[in-house]
Amino acid sequence: MNKQSFTIPEDVSHVTKSLESAGFEAFLVGGCVRDIILGKTPKDWDVTTNATPEQIQTVFPDSFYENSFGTVGVKTESENPTLKVIEVTPYRLESAYSDHRHPDTVAFSDNILEDLKRRDFTVNAIALSSESITDPFNGEDDIKKGVLKAVGDPVQRFTEDALRILRAIRLSAELGFTIESETLVAITKTSNLLEFISKERIRDEFTKIIMSPNPMIAMGLIQKLGILKYISPELEATVGVSQNKEAHKYDVWEHLLRALQHSADKDFPLEIRLAALFHDVSKPQTKRQDGNKTTFFGHEVVGARVTRETLNRLRFSKEIVEKVSKLVRWHMFFADPDQITLSAVRRIITKVGQENIWDLINVRRADRIGTGRPKEQPYRFRKYKSMIDEALRAPLSVGMLKIDGNTFISKLNINPGPKIGYILHTLFEEVLDDPTKNTEEYLLNRASEIKDLPVNELQKMGEKGKSRLEEEDDKEIALIKDKHNVK
Repeated sequence: MNKQSFTIPEDVSHVTKSLESAGFEAFLVGGCVRDIILGKTPKDWDVTTNATPEQIQTVFPDSFYENSFGTVGVKTESENPTLKVIEVTPYRLESAYSDHRHPDTVAFSDNILEDLKRRDFTVNAIALSSESITDPFNGEDDIKKGVLKAVGDPVQRFTEDALRILRAIRLSAELGFTIESETLVAITKTSNLLEFISKERIRDEFTKIIMSPNPMIAMGLIQKLGILKYISPELEATVGVSQNKEAHKYDVWEHLLRALQHSADKDFPLEIRLAALFHDVSKPQTKRQDGNKTTFFGHEVVGARVTRETLNRLRFSKEIVEKVSKLVRWHMFFADPDQITLSAVRRIITKVGQENIWDLINVRRADRIGTGRPKEQPYRFRKYKSMIDEALRAPLSVGMLKIDGNTFISKLNINPGPKIGYILHTLFEEVLDDPTKNTEEYLLNRASEIKDLPVNELQKMGEKGKSRLEEEDDKEIALIKDKHNVK
């Protein structure tokens, strides 16, 4: 590593230098060192030292220590959220892991090598100080080769902490690394230990995998290694389930993976990626064969329920569960060409909510690409988007005026009847020409000026205003259609 090729933030170097000035060793360690070697900006900065928690707090009196693992939080004055608190942990020796997640006991060491031996992967077992780089397991070489390899005996590493199994796949997806063969074999030997890991922990790694640049590869590997059942046995049931060849190139599982990957390629948020992955989750139980035709009638209804149950089991937030299950429930709407009417579009907007309608469209985009069709937005798709825009726009109407018929009745003593409508349409034409006239004061004065005109003259003026309104409304709709290149 060329130590001159990167700059450590001042808040971080202040922590390490303060420890060194007090007579202790201090190293940056873990993911931040890995990211530095990769030329990335670290998300977190972790420091390890031969000082005990009490000695760390002596150096940093304003720090806090609220755990049983020795980690001390050192506060900084940085405005950057990732630098607000720097975690400083003593070198550690760890005992057996009875629960396959946490060490039974933790003891502190004065040797950095002992600390690095307990870490998960070689790429995370590199320590960097102001004076030296400590890399006993050749992690820097593995980073350069793009290889993810367990430290020491991989079976022991995964037996200690079974969550490392998912972390290995997640890191390979995030970094684009290949998992070393012996480490891969160890994953298959120890995957059953994921039963001991809490759903919250599994959810967190699953989420990071879904949000990685290559979730299709990662989820495919999870399935091949026999791990998918620990995340969602419902998804595992889709593997090998065939579909109609005229509509799909792939079985249900591969279709879902390709829809997910398209969501990642488009940098869609978590909810859309989850909906893309789960939208056909219930095709296995709804599959029916009618001669040569395969149907999955109602799979979106069943799928919404299954998605809700799965995400609840993984302890996702209520908001995420509600949104994703809603997107799954209605994902078939924009697949039916017979429903392409403005009133039908308005109904679906009401069902999913204005805040979700474009996300639903994006799920459909991912669904379409997942079938193997190369064109992302054919004419019909653009037509749907145009109709959504049209349905969402506020149509031009006299209701936009800062005055209404009740004001005419109460303030101008105009009797209820067609005359009021004629006046409103006349005023609206003026506002179309000059929106600054849309004030109650102007409109009331103008109505007062014309209210005593003959009814037939008011009628002509009103009809002209109504015609103008319709003309302007048509222009707005034409612009929307032109925007989406539809007729």
